[in-house]
Amino acid sequence: MPIRIQLTLWYTFLLGAILIIFSILLYMVLQYTLHVQIDHTLYERANQVLVGIKSQSEIDPLTGQVRIPQANAFSSPSIFIQVIRTDGTVVSATDNLGNLRIPLDPQVQTVNQNGEAILKTLLIGDIPVRIYSTPIIYRGRVIGAVQVGQSLLDVENTLRQVLVFLFSGVVVAMILAAVVGAFLSWTALRPIEKITQTASRIMSGQDLKQRLPVPDTNDEIEHLTVTINEMLERLDNFFQAQVRLSADVSHELRTPLTAIRGNVDLLRRGAASDPQELHETLSIIEGELDRMSRLVADLLLLSQADAGMSLRMQTVELDTIILDVYRQARVIANGVNIQLGHEDQAVVQGDPDRLKQLLLNLVTNALKHTPPGGKVTISLYREPEWVRITVADTGRGIAPSALPHIFERFYQAHGDEAKGTGLGLSIAQWIAQAHGGEITVESELGKGSVFTLWLPRNPANKNNDTAAT
Repeated sequence: MPIRIQLTLWYTFLLGAILIIFSILLYMVLQYTLHVQIDHTLYERANQVLVGIKSQSEIDPLTGQVRIPQANAFSSPSIFIQVIRTDGTVVSATDNLGNLRIPLDPQVQTVNQNGEAILKTLLIGDIPVRIYSTPIIYRGRVIGAVQVGQSLLDVENTLRQVLVFLFSGVVVAMILAAVVGAFLSWTALRPIEKITQTASRIMSGQDLKQRLPVPDTNDEIEHLTVTINEMLERLDNFFQAQVRLSADVSHELRTPLTAIRGNVDLLRRGAASDPQELHETLSIIEGELDRMSRLVADLLLLSQADAGMSLRMQTVELDTIILDVYRQARVIANGVNIQLGHEDQAVVQGDPDRLKQLLLNLVTNALKHTPPGGKVTISLYREPEWVRITVADTGRGIAPSALPHIFERFYQAHGDEAKGTGLGLSIAQWIAQAHGGEITVESELGKGSVFTLWLPRNPANKNNDTAAT
């Protein structure tokens, strides 16, 4: 069921439920008020009759009974009055009762004889009548009772009309609510429908560069549109990155595969007959296979990083890590002078294997771009909130146009294609960011570069097993 219809139904049913509850309460309050008014009127008229009877009553000298005046003296068109003795004999009744008499309820007779008043609703013929019965006390004794009644037909007719009016009002209100709710939901959801249609066209056309028009409404619709555009931007960037990754992987694999195939052809043509040539050919093949293995390993690591691989967080002594990296780097220095510079003692929370890999990548990158006789210096500084590790080289430097791209996957400056996989700095930056830090670069052509690793001394996340995303 479309959400537009759901909203309309919910709006209609909720409003209908509220109106029904309100109508029931209104009906009950009106019914109570009308009955209270009638009871109050009967009470006042009964008191008036009692006062009149007491003032006009006299004792018959022959019988000794109290003479009670006729009830017509106190009558009115809408009120019935009946005067009875204690034995239930009707002494007098108003003419508007006609031949009817107010029935004497046993409970009423008992209560009146006890000197108590009572209110009841009785039927006179087919007419519901509200009766107020109160005793007549003359010179300290009960000599009878006054029964004052009023028909409830007018009240019932009024309540019936109110009930019809309320029911009709609820029905009309629900119909109007359905119409208004449908219009409001259509108006409210129309921008979302447009967004859906536009997004469908974008996805069907595979043109992720299109963007939704942002309405200047300063509401949830505008926020939704902006969010979808941001999502499209990220999808486009991800898609472009995937395209570049596929192209770069194809390119990176094509070069070693071509070299291996060429050397295999040499072997087929008889290069194996010359031991020296055979050794050189096999060395080339082995080198290309090593390069492919490194490429696959780096790609696997980055894919695990993208999937949110876990880091084994623990206390790490960075000066010890730097010493291990220094010792390994000396083996592959190839004539480059590698040395330790300023070295504080610093401890951070991190994954020791990944931090060592990060520093090895930075040092290897520096050695790769520093000619023999040059110098690479590793330094460690402890600051109040950060630990700063610098890897400075005296190589040829990085062109300003290349600086924004050096951490991109497979990016290699001109002339560096044969020196690595182009993933080392990307991996290093990912490891730094996974530890809450970052890598910054300063470089000058012809003078060298300085890569600076910043790590927080008190990272927010110090769990022993932290997912890096």
